Amino acid sequence: MCGIAGLAGEESENESARRAVLRMASSLRHRGPDDGGIWQRADTPVVLAHRRLSIIDLSPEGAQPMASASGRYVIAYNGEIYNFPALRAELEASGAAFRGHSDTEVLLAALERWGIHETLERCNGMFAFALWDKAERRLHFARDRFGKKPLYVGWAGKQLLFASELKAFHAHGGFSAAIDRRTLALYMRYGYVPAPYAIYENVWQLLPASLLTVEPDRLVPGTDLAPFMHPYWFLPDIVARAKEHPPKAHDADVVSEFENLLRETVHDRMVADVPVGAFLSGGIDSSIITALMQQESAFPVKTYSIGFHEAGYDEASHAASVARHLQTDHHELYVGPQEAMAVIPHLAEIYDEPFADASQIPTYLVARFARQSVTVALSGDGGDEMLGGYLRHFLVPRLWSRVGWMPQAVRTGLGGMLRSLPQEKWDRVAAKYPQFGRRLHKFSELMACGGRDDVYSAQIEPWREAPMTEVMERPSLSLFDPAWKPPGLSFAEEMIYDDMLFYLPNDLMVKSDRASMAVSLETRAPLLDRRIAEYVWRLPERFKTGGDKRGKWLLRQVLARHLPADMFERPKQGFSVPLESWLSGPLQDWAHGLLDEAQLKNDGLLDPKTITGTWKAFCDGDKRHAGRLWTVLMFQSWLGRWHGSQNLLVKSA
Repeated sequence: MCGIAGLAGEESENESARRAVLRMASSLRHRGPDDGGIWQRADTPVVLAHRRLSIIDLSPEGAQPMASASGRYVIAYNGEIYNFPALRAELEASGAAFRGHSDTEVLLAALERWGIHETLERCNGMFAFALWDKAERRLHFARDRFGKKPLYVGWAGKQLLFASELKAFHAHGGFSAAIDRRTLALYMRYGYVPAPYAIYENVWQLLPASLLTVEPDRLVPGTDLAPFMHPYWFLPDIVARAKEHPPKAHDADVVSEFENLLRETVHDRMVADVPVGAFLSGGIDSSIITALMQQESAFPVKTYSIGFHEAGYDEASHAASVARHLQTDHHELYVGPQEAMAVIPHLAEIYDEPFADASQIPTYLVARFARQSVTVALSGDGGDEMLGGYLRHFLVPRLWSRVGWMPQAVRTGLGGMLRSLPQEKWDRVAAKYPQFGRRLHKFSELMACGGRDDVYSAQIEPWREAPMTEVMERPSLSLFDPAWKPPGLSFAEEMIYDDMLFYLPNDLMVKSDRASMAVSLETRAPLLDRRIAEYVWRLPERFKTGGDKRGKWLLRQVLARHLPADMFERPKQGFSVPLESWLSGPLQDWAHGLLDEAQLKNDGLLDPKTITGTWKAFCDGDKRHAGRLWTVLMFQSWLGRWHGSQNLLVKSA
């Protein structure tokens, strides 16, 4: 895992460009602390830089930027190609020779043999790269299918910048960093910035599974680059084709096929020249990954979990039980509010674009804990999104089928009745279900929805209308274009599809990448493999939601072959923090400072009246506003770090 940076366009050959790119790369040292390199040539309008976290081929033969054998291609590459041994064997059979054994060298040989389009089709992994083609004088940018690895491109005057993180743009020196208010509106609605947009004007995130090609000699500064991103793996087509070929096997055979496929993806992700471990929360996804890892390993797998003392937010005891059963080398760390909240002042630096998924805190803590003894950690990321693990997948469709026929006004009234009882009282009524009150309040909001798309939006949006100082026209999110959606999907499948296209790359993958790379840890997600995705979309919905009010039927069946049912058959808990109680208690003064009405008015971006009114309602007992307020707080903290507003959090921490 690494960090990449560079620029293209005018004045790329001079010394100032070299110094600028070195500064950009230096800002990404956390992504690659082991080594660094830069590539610049006369009569070449491109500069490439790389920061290296050595995982495979620790020798200098794996250093980057790396040129292909013929010298035609030069690449700065971040990621892992998991099927590189098979690709290498095929290339060697056709006459290719290799100096070392890195996947980077195999990738370059594949490009020389097959070209960029066929190579992208053949590669299975997580990656983002910038590739200079000397013969055609073209610069290619590509990103993996699920958006695991980030890549930003944008303008700084007449130069095109590109990097793994936006902090590298700030290091350039000529970057204007003008906030894009339309993108800010998107952030406030979702709690993250969706690709292809970025928080700054004239900057874009490369879309997952896409390729962007530019000709530096013909670049027109300021050109909108989003329309030039083209998919090489198009999920609507993948889903449509998969639905045409459902499995003909019995259920037990499907479970075996899936288990064997998942075993292969776990095996592929255990290949490394450095220590490998696993995150183990005790939930279904991480438990099955750990179980399969342990079967593949001759030694106890190192596993890591984080625990909280607050009831309803701690899964460490479950993880410990799973670890004992699987006989892993388990490590757990319990943290109190003070240890967890000590992370908050660093979030704006780690996520150098506004980001407000509160599980970013435990994700960072467990990554930092694991990095003490391993360099690679496998995770269960992707299980919920692809196999129906969220309440919105298996509960909301049933609820909507019961109330969707009612007039909207009646539903709105019923929802208000549910919210009339505070979350804490609902928690006491249903004490055996963790976070019941918060979830019931969340579901009550869908009662006022107008249809399926509106129901999904209500589940994922903290703010239905962004609290901005001016009404902003929303940028087009083509992911939600009805023309893209394959026909014949159930309501649950529509939400799973939307999660894979939208929530997974823009929230989950951002959270995982930034938290782990901040401590120089590579995370790998066996469930997020193209083979898994293409297989599960062939399956009827019941293999995912199960019709049993629990979701993830297929994963449960596989896990039951490795663990006793009582170790994992329990209500879904999630991996988060007690945000409501923290904002009501130890974080209250900090939040009050960042939500200061005068400061909000001075910033001129968010509507002070709406936000301070929401904060007052929260303080008066309406805890369902915690997620909305966290979105504002993370933006205000980010604004202070990168744009000089008073950063009250750092001063109070």
